[in-house]
Amino acid sequence: MGGTEHLTVQREGATLVLTLNRPEAKNALSLPMLVGLYDGWLEADEDDEIRSIVLTGAGDAFCAGMDLKALAGRGMEGRQYRDRLKADPDLHWKAMLRHHRPRKPVIAAVEGHCVAGGTEILQGTDIRVAGESATFGLFEVKRGLFPIGGSTVRLQRQIPRTHALEMLLTGRPYSAREAAGIGLVGHVVPDGTARHKALEIAELINACGPLAVEAVKASVYETAEMTETEGLAAELTRGWPIFDTADAKEGSRAFTEKRPPVYRRA
Repeated sequence: MGGTEHLTVQREGATLVLTLNRPEAKNALSLPMLVGLYDGWLEADEDDEIRSIVLTGAGDAFCAGMDLKALAGRGMEGRQYRDRLKADPDLHWKAMLRHHRPRKPVIAAVEGHCVAGGTEILQGTDIRVAGESATFGLFEVKRGLFPIGGSTVRLQRQIPRTHALEMLLTGRPYSAREAAGIGLVGHVVPDGTARHKALEIAELINACGPLAVEAVKASVYETAEMTETEGLAAELTRGWPIFDTADAKEGSRAFTEKRPPVYRRA
């Protein structure tokens, strides 16, 4: 199990919990954090015992966006991270889920600030839970910058275009309730309970057939921009093989025998 000084990794049963860990900086993105994030995504992809991922932040914030000074990795202590970035110049985009999609479902548990780069990472997650006092927003235009983490492409595909453009062009903050109202997050819960709710959702996912879960997630994303005819054909290609797995047979037997299924990814 990996992790860095700015990204902690824990196991909660079959769930991998990745925690952005720079609370003194509202978990602003640093090079150690990005390296830890990418390694976490890879660990989840490669470990069949992991069935879901929860992404959250330490302290009273999720992520306040980029910290340009920290990303420079100044000082000898940052050398190993600069070497990683030099070896893979795309690493930061993979870490932010711009150029990488984990096989396992990713559930965001948001407390406090989730703005700029935080909102951009959020768009790469699959299910989103927010504490009542959470704040969202893409502030880049207010600073004369561009939200280059994918927001001008993804946001309009995830929420109505009028709301996407308002968020992108005004740079204003959004409350958790407003974010839920436009569909950016799915659950608003009392402050301090977002992680608990995310783990509850993860447990529901973990109880399902892992091959089926991964195939369903893959199908949803790969058919998103297809025509209906193309998408239905792709769904059959992706879905039919699942019916021939040992997990599918185990699921049917368990239902008939009225017992919890024991899935083995086979």
